[in-house]
Amino acid sequence: MSEKTHDDEGWKERGVMLRVFVYVFATHAFAGFVWLLFYVGQHAPK
Repeated sequence: MSEKTHDDEGWKERGVMLRVFVYVFATHAFAGFVWLLFYVGQHAPK
């Protein structure tokens, strides 16, 4: 029974780490997209 509990905790920890990685990646991708919009807007013909 204790092995099953330990294995469940490992999966939970792995899930949390995956979620953190996805959130950090998504945040950086969104920030990069906003930066790209500002860059393109700054260099647009006026």
